[in-house]
Amino acid sequence: MNSPLFFAFTADKPTHTIHIKREFAARLSLVWDAFTKKEILDQWGAPGPWRCRTHSMEFAVGGRRLYAMYSPEGEEHWAVQDFTAITPMTNLQYISGFSDKDGNTHPDFYGSENNLNFSEANGITTLDMTIKYKSLAILEMMIEKGFREGFTMTLDNLDKLLATTS
Repeated sequence: MNSPLFFAFTADKPTHTIHIKREFAARLSLVWDAFTKKEILDQWGAPGPWRCRTHSMEFAVGGRRLYAMYSPEGEEHWAVQDFTAITPMTNLQYISGFSDKDGNTHPDFYGSENNLNFSEANGITTLDMTIKYKSLAILEMMIEKGFREGFTMTLDNLDKLLATTS
């Protein structure tokens, strides 16, 4: 695996927002597919040794992805992504949060606004992502629970996968 070309992770507590910027040595179409096709998402979408499995996904505005991360011991954490805007190959927006296995969301932990922008220059694809949480308390909980470390590992999984398909 190559080191990422560029990676930045910042938390802005006054706006309850995390900003992530990451470059990949891969074509835009490959990175876009990795974020929008469940069979690819499931190959990289959890920090190891955890695994990701999409239960259902309708990739359309108004559609939903219901998925879980599974530990080697069988622990499950379920979540949803409700797609609010899709501009193919450039932008993906969704509301996310924790849920049960049937997709029933937890009112305190549902409502994170995710905005993912994709661009490509000279064979390098840039992901520019913001996550706006409902409150400072939720942002701080996510940071305390290791979101930065876990999401960094997850993006490293994507980097490894892209290296095999580029």
